[in-house]
Amino acid sequence: MTDSNWFDSQTILDGIRRWVEIETPTEAPEQVNKLVSVVAEQYRGLPVTLERIAGVDGCGDHLVVRSNWGQEQPGILVLSHLDTVHPMGFIERLPFRIEGDVAFGPGIYDMKGGAYIAHHAFRTLCATGDRSPLGITHLFSSDEEIGSPTSRALIEQEGRKAKYVLVTEPARDGGKIVTGRKGVGRFRVFIKGVPAHAGSRPEDGRSAVRELGNVILALEGMNDLARGVTVNVGVVRGGTRPNVTPEEAYAEVDLRVVSLKDADEFVGKILALRSKTEGVTVTVTGELNRPPYEKSNAGASLYEHAKALAGEIGFELVDTHTGGGSDGNFTAPFTATLDGLGVDGKGAHTHYEQLYVPSLAPRARLLHRLFQTLR
Repeated sequence: MTDSNWFDSQTILDGIRRWVEIETPTEAPEQVNKLVSVVAEQYRGLPVTLERIAGVDGCGDHLVVRSNWGQEQPGILVLSHLDTVHPMGFIERLPFRIEGDVAFGPGIYDMKGGAYIAHHAFRTLCATGDRSPLGITHLFSSDEEIGSPTSRALIEQEGRKAKYVLVTEPARDGGKIVTGRKGVGRFRVFIKGVPAHAGSRPEDGRSAVRELGNVILALEGMNDLARGVTVNVGVVRGGTRPNVTPEEAYAEVDLRVVSLKDADEFVGKILALRSKTEGVTVTVTGELNRPPYEKSNAGASLYEHAKALAGEIGFELVDTHTGGGSDGNFTAPFTATLDGLGVDGKGAHTHYEQLYVPSLAPRARLLHRLFQTLR
């Protein structure tokens, strides 16, 4: 079989379709595990060892696939996730379908397409009798879409053992690779006031909702777009009835920062928020969920290597920095990491999520060539 036969777009798309048609919301671990079983079965007969790690805390299993060669030295870690944000039944609204050069389906872009092309590239490596200079470990996680709470320790453990990390999150803005991501912080604000009858005894009350207004203004005032710092109050709740001074209020907050220095500064500011109203308490909990993924010298060298390979294949690889987090955030601080190696497309998390079929073969080839050439 020739090289072009191995990278036939229709063959790759058929494989992606099978994964897409098994719906895998993070909160449905039995569905995620159904796909984990399919993926594991597709590695049977290849020169690998499989380790399936039972899910905890309501999440599905994680699957670690290791090549039977090269495991005695730092090698290549591939990071993929099998969970999606779309709820069960969404495939009826967004069924797998092909229109021209576009294929649709829940999770097809983020990131079953990318996870599959990495599997396909590895299968091709084995089928052609090649053995990459470095060992390859492919980690399929089940909880990335909720911040990787049960897989983070495993990702960091494997990342520290690796020489390179390749992340199959989708490409950005027409095929761009990702060499930097903002760090992500998540916080919860709890406000406790004093209830009272809003009509007859308003002077006895201390409004938690009014204090929440002060907190929101303080948080929104931290935004600094010039520094790439964003603070978003995305969820608010408070009060019980219109004629009762609200005793409680609550908010959920998202922080994005470019650097660890900014992370330390703004995490500190958010946790230090205090009430401006006597008799009202403000309590803030939370932390940096994902550290910033900053472009290191090693990461830059890895990108330049990938860019040269892409040029040989016949397309230009441009890098970018994005505000969204990924599991690459966990490994970039200590291991050369390249992200956005998945498929090109658009509409992640939407009712029109799609991949561009012409991106499948060249991007699968790129992963294959990275396996073949990284030393």
